[in-house]
Amino acid sequence: MMSFIVNLLALALMGFIVWWFWVSRAKVQQVKGSEPIEIIVKDGVYAPSNIEVAQGARVTLNFTRLDPGPCAEKVVFSELGTTLDLPLGERQTLVLEPLTPGEYHFSCQMQMYRGSLIVK
Repeated sequence: MMSFIVNLLALALMGFIVWWFWVSRAKVQQVKGSEPIEIIVKDGVYAPSNIEVAQGARVTLNFTRLDPGPCAEKVVFSELGTTLDLPLGERQTLVLEPLTPGEYHFSCQMQMYRGSLIVK
């Protein structure tokens, strides 16, 4: 009986790990108009990490880095060919002209911190 319980707990743990790393997705924050978006870089994540904006809107992203790790020093928008340095404790602003519909990924230079800008 004990081995059955251990196996059941191991299966539940494996299911949780699969869900956490590959299935779950952070909620999308929707932004109205051209209001600035505050993004905090802390504890290995961008918060919020998934942002939805309207097509045709100018996008202002304010990044504030609170994470002292070297991976958090830059944010890279590879599809847009844009990189922004993020000094520790300082707000850095990135203004993007209206984008065509699609999903634009951003990450740290090592691609460990990830986020997306969704234009609809």
